[in-house]
Order: sequence, then structure tokens, then C-alpha cells
Amino acid sequence: MSDRLLEAVTAGVRTVDLGRQLRVGMPQSPNHPQFWHTLPRRHGDMTRSDGGSAANDMITTGTHVGTHIDALAHVSHEGKMHGGVNAAEAGVGGKYVELGVHTIAPMIRRGILLDIPAVRGTERLEGGDEITVDDLESACAAQGVEVSAGDVVLIRSGWAQLFDEGQPYVGGPSGVPGVGEPGAQWLASREVHAAGADTIAFERLAPGGGHALLPAHRVLLVESGIYIIEALDLEELARTRTYEFTFVLVPLNIFGATGSPVRPLAVVSA
Repeated sequence: MSDRLLEAVTAGVRTVDLGRQLRVGMPQSPNHPQFWHTLPRRHGDMTRSDGGSAANDMITTGTHVGTHIDALAHVSHEGKMHGGVNAAEAGVGGKYVELGVHTIAPMIRRGILLDIPAVRGTERLEGGDEITVDDLESACAAQGVEVSAGDVVLIRSGWAQLFDEGQPYVGGPSGVPGVGEPGAQWLASREVHAAGADTIAFERLAPGGGHALLPAHRVLLVESGIYIIEALDLEELARTRTYEFTFVLVPLNIFGATGSPVRPLAVVSA
């Protein structure tokens, strides 16, 4: 029996890398340990008798640094995580056994890009702009796509254009654009599998407000069991107007962790 997926791959596919390169000093949320990379052994530190030498690396990082996925264990509300799991009890032993990132199955799913700046006729949304339900529905209509149950929906604000500038991407005084609670409820009502954005915290951050209030995280992670992907690079998808694709994501299989760095791919026929 022929394998249709293998046939499609053999015929040729194009991949778009949606992940950010991990670099020391890259912009990140101040709530998480920074990424650090060093070489404890360099070429020449030890040379074998045949003249060969090897270098090796060591990294330390928070699990919510760079492009990453939030496990359901990441957020609780009034002491409860998704499914009513007691957050304090679940964390005993330093591992979230029930809802840790190791419970996220590899994703090979229909992906949808909703390009909000394109709908609004601008290059990039302003800091603190809320992406409304009307914005989401207008993007669906303009792009000719319909969000279905099980999809992974990626929401572009254009804010990723500031990533290389460092702190401006984090927001701070300016705030960061993103969906609010109504937008999150719209996604939840469509039973998406995961939702992602090109920003530091997925949802709208008010100017000067930092991460003080994160209602979309509550709606998606706690109430709906929907994963969140942050700090995506969606510029190439927008440039090529690639609004529907196969989305591929595999978290690191870290037992009990609240999240994982990821390198997601959008795959389309060549």
C-alpha cells in the first residue's frame, strides 16, 4: 500500500522555519531564567595522539525562552490547573507529572496564519493594541480560511520585526499587541489544538503593565486545555501569503517541565 504522505514529501515540499535562533542576550520575558551557551572544551584544550581534537558545549536556559510552547502545567487560576488539578499538590517533588510538557504529543496538524496587520492595512500593530474578535474574523474572511477544531492558529501582529532590537520587543513601557480575553474565548470556542503568536507573551500586554494580567493564558491553558506557542517568526509566512500549511512541532521530552523551547516548521508543497 502506498503512503500518501511519503509520496507528497518525495514530490517536494517547502519548509518555513518559524523558530527563533537561540542566542545569548536575545530578548526574553524577565520572568524566566536567561539562555546561556558556553564551550567548556575548545579545540586544542585536549589533543589526541593522532592529532584529533573535539569541542563541546554546555547550555543553561529557562524553558520559556526563545520560541517555546507552554504546557498546561504553566498556569493555574485560584489554585487549580487545567481539569481542576490542584496546582500546589501537583508540584510536590518539583515535577508536574500530569500536565508537564512531556504530555504534549508531537504535532503534525493543519496550521493557519491570521495576518492581522494585513487586514488593518499596516506593517505592524502598535504596542498595547488588542487584537479583537473582529480582527480574527476579518483575517479569516480576507484570507479565505476557516478555523476548525484541532487546528494550530498562528496570529501575526508584526511585532516580531522588533526582535533584533532587544528590549523594544519585550515591550515594557510600550506594551505589546495581542489578543485579549475575547480573542482567546473565540479561539477556545473553535476548539483549536494550540495557538501561537509572534510576541513575547502571546496576548496583549498593556503599556507599562508587563505581565501583571494574562487572561488569555487562563482561558486557553487552564479553562480550555489549549497550548500556547510564543515568540514565533511569522514574517516569511506573511510575505509569501502562506495562510494554510502543515504545522510540525515537537517539544523536548522534559519530564514534568512547564514548557519547552521548540523549532516549529510550516510545510507546504513545493
